[in-house]
Amino acid sequence: MFTITKEVYFCYGHRLMNHSGKCRHLHGHSVKAAISVAQDQLNDQGMVCDFADIKQCVEGYINEYLDHNFLLHKNDPIVPVLIENKERFLALDEHPTAEVISKMIYQYLKKSGFNVVEVVLWETASAYASYKES
Repeated sequence: MFTITKEVYFCYGHRLMNHSGKCRHLHGHSVKAAISVAQDQLNDQGMVCDFADIKQCVEGYINEYLDHNFLLHKNDPIVPVLIENKERFLALDEHPTAEVISKMIYQYLKKSGFNVVEVVLWETASAYASYKES
């Protein structure tokens, strides 16, 4: 099995409702996502795939939905205020944790035809979450 990993960087704001710690307050992160794609065989150019193909696909998704966006639970009481003020946000069915965001990126790449095996999202330099299917 051959595996390659492409890192991408973006920023988002969020909060975790009903969280007992600091993350219950609106705040932001500058994150790194590491996307690993695997194949049993290399293509005719000797690659799993081109790193640029991963970047092009995922950056479009990230720019549209995640980068410089507020990610909030759909029941967050600030949602109506953001709507009223025409602010950008994405309301999620789940709480916008690093775990959930890594799963969102994973699922998008999988639907886009990449044999993604794992997405790791560093929320800080020392803390990360990942998603992969078992």
